[in-house]
Amino acid sequence: AMEKSYVSLLLLLVAVSCALAKDAGKKDAKETTAKPKLPQTLSRGWGDQLIWTQTYEEALFRAKHSQKPLMIIHHLEECPHSQALKKVFAEHKDIQKLAEKFILLNLVYETTDKNLAPDGQYVPRVLFIDPSLTVRADITGRYSNRLYAYEPSDISLLYSNMQKALKLLKTEL
Repeated sequence: AMEKSYVSLLLLLVAVSCALAKDAGKKDAKETTAKPKLPQTLSRGWGDQLIWTQTYEEALFRAKHSQKPLMIIHHLEECPHSQALKKVFAEHKDIQKLAEKFILLNLVYETTDKNLAPDGQYVPRVLFIDPSLTVRADITGRYSNRLYAYEPSDISLLYSNMQKALKLLKTEL
């Protein structure tokens, strides 16, 4: 009887590894047809097709030199509010399209720049910085106690705030 259970366990392991390999194969095939992109680690799930910067310093440099606004998302992997916002952000086609006009950065740690926490260090929070490297503290969400927080239900407000960050740019430059 002992031998029989080993055999069934072995079969189970084989089945599991085949399923994993099959998924991995499918994923590779899809990625070769898509345009080459940075490792998904930089997007952390906020938009795998988008180009994300690695550091705050790099993001500031790119914003200044490309004359594009910078959008910074502070979040934490273990925060359910961050996860919920990430899901709607990543699945929102218009936001993903509009995001291509920004220099993008998502951070799971705080920077030493106090300007990125105008009303405290909480997650998720989204801030915009214009190419003159000024934090756009005027582009806020709907919560007075956490000005830069967005809930999944605020996704259309976040979208219009992204448009605002781009629009003011055109009039000021």
